Amino acid sequence: MSTVPTLSILEPVKLRSGAEHVADRLVTAIALGEFVPGQRLPSERELASTLEVSRTTIREAIQRLAALGYVEVRRGRTGGAYVLEATGPGATEMIRRTLLPEWHNMEDLLEFRQLIEPLIARTAASRLTPDDADAIRTALDGYVAAGEDREASRAADQAVHVAIANATSNPYLASLSGQIRREISLGFGAEPYSREIRARAVKDHTALAAAVIDGKAAAAARIAERHFELTGAVLRDLVSTIEKADP
Repeated sequence: MSTVPTLSILEPVKLRSGAEHVADRLVTAIALGEFVPGQRLPSERELASTLEVSRTTIREAIQRLAALGYVEVRRGRTGGAYVLEATGPGATEMIRRTLLPEWHNMEDLLEFRQLIEPLIARTAASRLTPDDADAIRTALDGYVAAGEDREASRAADQAVHVAIANATSNPYLASLSGQIRREISLGFGAEPYSREIRARAVKDHTALAAAVIDGKAAAAARIAERHFELTGAVLRDLVSTIEKADP
């Protein structure tokens, strides 16, 4: 009898080497552009809650990354761990340990997302209320206004997709969209980012919002399918690079 897989593809963080697992995952997220140079990482408290580990584990992981030159830990009111480099010593092996063991499952999850997100967009376009339309417009305005502020862009990107998912009036679809986002982003809830990706995402978000608000269900589904290919392409490119690199 076959076992139905869960949505979770993230390797459990083992207590004995928890800091190493977290450091590997952060380096992979940085390589994907989930966090970019100059950006402050989430706080110890936020990371501990997100990754379901202790703050001590997070602190040790950040210390590892600081020693390798990936982050700089600053003190004071605006203190925290700031990303310095997108890649650095040991990156290939750290990314390999994070992505390759579960890559088959990641491919399945990417495919699942390509089925679910067009369904969400189509359903939202068919069930939209005036309040839903206002929420989508507000979220889109926030995304466009975020500019090159990475953290603001991440939050606004999520807000756009949450607003569209909420417009389905189906809490299971909305919850599923969020779960998939978390798993694909290695637990951090951020999509890959670069200036080029953002430029395309602005166009995609604008077109997707317009299609949903105008009730064009088929068009909304097509745009969503195209838009969510972005993340899969970035992940596959990184895996291809890692597989070609010397172990």
